[in-house]
Amino acid sequence: MNSNFESRFAVSPNEAKQMNTETLRENFLIENLFTSDQVNLTLSHFDRFIVGGAMPVQHKLAMPNPENLKAKYFLERREIGIINVGGKGIVIADSEKFEIGYKEALYLGKGIKEIFFESTDSNNPAKFYLNSAPAHCAYPSKKITKADAEVVELGSLETANHRIINKLIVNSVVHTCQVQMGMTELKIGSVWNTMPAHTHDRRMEAYFYFEIPENQSVCHFMGEPQETRHIWMQDEQAVISPNWSIHSGAGTSNYTFIWGMAGENLDYGDMDHCAINDLK
Repeated sequence: MNSNFESRFAVSPNEAKQMNTETLRENFLIENLFTSDQVNLTLSHFDRFIVGGAMPVQHKLAMPNPENLKAKYFLERREIGIINVGGKGIVIADSEKFEIGYKEALYLGKGIKEIFFESTDSNNPAKFYLNSAPAHCAYPSKKITKADAEVVELGSLETANHRIINKLIVNSVVHTCQVQMGMTELKIGSVWNTMPAHTHDRRMEAYFYFEIPENQSVCHFMGEPQETRHIWMQDEQAVISPNWSIHSGAGTSNYTFIWGMAGENLDYGDMDHCAINDLK
């Protein structure tokens, strides 16, 4: 089975302060999520959160069960959120089949033994973005479209942060143990996301940036509010955000990003806000 698995240790704020650009990128940036006919997984020891990508082209792909998880199958003690950022695709969970279109989501709960990924058209393959975390009980599988999402409009063109937040896998839409996922779409002329910034001590997060136009980039800001750092992001890359870190970005164009969270609670509003003028 063609898959790639990487494990990354947690990093403290004091360690992060000492990191140069290369070391920051090695610890927090996930550059290669989508490889033809391969499943790529990165385990972060922040809340044992897994970020991954599955891109079936010529072959049906099975969800791997990395030896490091020490489980009988991937979802033995986990749940997973899936959002398709490519062409139309199919996810088979045990015997249940889900057709997942562009920007549609799927939640799969603890206990599902087999997961397969397929593309409807190999010339326009599906790209399944994956977020997984430990689960304490089993909740039913559910497909979520943008029509099902809880939608919030925030910001303004004047402050360059006019954006639409689509809450896809949150407790107001689907039952989960701890995984939450959503998609934020920036309007033309706006470039800032999650500004004013915040931290949340009881949850970690991951951002996946996509729909970045060719020859454009996003600068992702991280670190403690008084000790910020930055990582330049390209299209279809992800970044790990520890609980102690802000997570915000500014692009050279508008773009879309998927946020995924896991931790102690499902309270979307559990945030410690940082005033813009206090950031350093």
